[in-house]
Amino acid sequence: MDNQGSSSDLWILNFERHSKARLTNGIVPAYPVWSPDGRYVVYQAVGGLFWTRADGTDNPQPLMQIKGSLIPFGFTPDGARLLYSGLTEGGAEIQIVPVESGSGQLRAGEPQPFLRTPTQSTFAALSPDGKWLAYAGAEAGRYEIHVLSFPDKRVHAQVSNAGGVMPVWSRTGHELFYRTEDQRMMVVKYTAEGESFVADKPRLWAGTQLANLGLGMNCDLAPDGKRFLVLMPAEGSEPRERQSHVTLVVNFFEEIRRRVAAQGK
Repeated sequence: MDNQGSSSDLWILNFERHSKARLTNGIVPAYPVWSPDGRYVVYQAVGGLFWTRADGTDNPQPLMQIKGSLIPFGFTPDGARLLYSGLTEGGAEIQIVPVESGSGQLRAGEPQPFLRTPTQSTFAALSPDGKWLAYAGAEAGRYEIHVLSFPDKRVHAQVSNAGGVMPVWSRTGHELFYRTEDQRMMVVKYTAEGESFVADKPRLWAGTQLANLGLGMNCDLAPDGKRFLVLMPAEGSEPRERQSHVTLVVNFFEEIRRRVAAQGK
């Protein structure tokens, strides 16, 4: 995402080639998600959900048109279904819609309801094997991370114990990351065998606070599980409440070590 004045667009940044390409043109997108094969990007915009080719060779096309707000979370591992949430009276509902990609086009089928929650921001995330869904629920008055077996919902486990939003699954190990409401990263190790999901005690993974984007995503884990892409608060003499820019940090671990060393001087 790149904001330029009153407009914003979706861009693809190639880390290896140090190049970028714009995928949209003033459509004001939000919450982009990749298809599992990396060929498409689905995102929210005014009017519903849209898709575009990740190589930028085609114009954005509507996937689901609706007057309300839809937030995509991601595809099932086979790319055949897309999970998203829509606002309902007094909360939100996570829904599943089949998606076909024949002839280089994405087409949505008939959506099916999965879970209704009293909270509007569920931040759902599907595990790499497609068997577990993590989401943020605030039934007890505070956002906590929960896990449900997918798609049957027969198994439920609460993962966080002191608040949590925006779960992110590791693709290379049995770890579930999430962000606290004060912008710090937590991690939980878990075991999942058959219909059993057991989460260990959450621990602080990174004490450095991330940039506060409200309900916007400010962290994600690379597919290799070795790197986090995060948005950090901009450094400078300007008061934080007046800062309107953030810094993109790729080598997160080195940045944490640098800041800790600076604090010890």
